[in-house]
Amino acid sequence: MPEKDLDAKVERMLNAALGGLTPHEALLKASLDEAANVAERAAAKEKNRERALRLLAEIEKAQGKSGA
Repeated sequence: MPEKDLDAKVERMLNAALGGLTPHEALLKASLDEAANVAERAAAKEKNRERALRLLAEIEKAQGKSGA
């Protein structure tokens, strides 16, 4: 395969992988996506903490009733 053909093929593959974005735009998008993912994980962590505290309160309440 001639080098020009290979370069064109690689260019098309890169363009497809970037979804039509420039490399700079792709980096910005990846950074924003990662930031959103961090926020989602923090929200999930807080929700799980609240559930655990409610469950603990219910367990302590049930043990208090059975131990009295």
